[in-house]
Amino acid sequence: MVINTNFSAQAAATRLAHSSGALAQSLQRLSSGSKIISPADDSAGLAVSTQLGAQLLRLDAAQSNLSNAMSFVQTQDGYLQKVGAALTRMSELSLLSLDVTKSDADRGLYQQEFHSLGDYLQHAATQDFNGVSLFTSQNLYVTTAGDIEHTIMRVGTMTMIGLNLSSATYASVAQADIGTAAHAATTLSGVKAAIDQLARDRGSLGLDLERLGFYHEQLAALQNNLSAANSRITDVDVAQESTNYAKWNILVQSGTAMLAQANTQPQSVLKLLGGN
Repeated sequence: MVINTNFSAQAAATRLAHSSGALAQSLQRLSSGSKIISPADDSAGLAVSTQLGAQLLRLDAAQSNLSNAMSFVQTQDGYLQKVGAALTRMSELSLLSLDVTKSDADRGLYQQEFHSLGDYLQHAATQDFNGVSLFTSQNLYVTTAGDIEHTIMRVGTMTMIGLNLSSATYASVAQADIGTAAHAATTLSGVKAAIDQLARDRGSLGLDLERLGFYHEQLAALQNNLSAANSRITDVDVAQESTNYAKWNILVQSGTAMLAQANTQPQSVLKLLGGN
């Protein structure tokens, strides 16, 4: 039996330190909800989780872009509905001007309303959405994924064909004249062509809106799956970790008691010395 070195106490202290560290780690996991407190806990899992987290944020940005694009298209269609109503009235005025019972003075009154509607068409063509022209011949490219694979090929984007209300089909109607029966007949053909073009343009917007909705739902599903994958890596299983916490808590208490017992063992040497 020795006094200077208490091997039992040293072993008990080592085990107690291990149990205390595990208890502290379990407590941190339960309080934070994450099972990766430091990179040492799961270095590979932390690396994968970091990549997944960045991808999830990019998906959030892509969904925001899609939502804004849907608002853009809806705004376009809102204007086109009014443009359609204006063109319908302009076609009606053109036909009224062909009435043989109407005088040129009557046609002049129709002409005033027709010009007013034409001014509205020209005004609608100049509108914008957050500084971006609503009606332009340039195509727009909407991000539909969290990553753009190639800028030139635009993989991960959706092309929205530009819709130009300043095109010749619309502009000719806005500047047309129904002051005479001959002019009204010519203008009526132009207005009908503009209505046909408007129908095609609104149909194109409907397709864009439908595709944007599909892409938005696709990103939402992908985001849910990636979030679940990231959760399996980083989120703590509370039921399992509570069991671990109870286990380490008991070991700390028992280790503390055993260390106290081990520290009292050298006192038995006093009995030997007293017996001599």
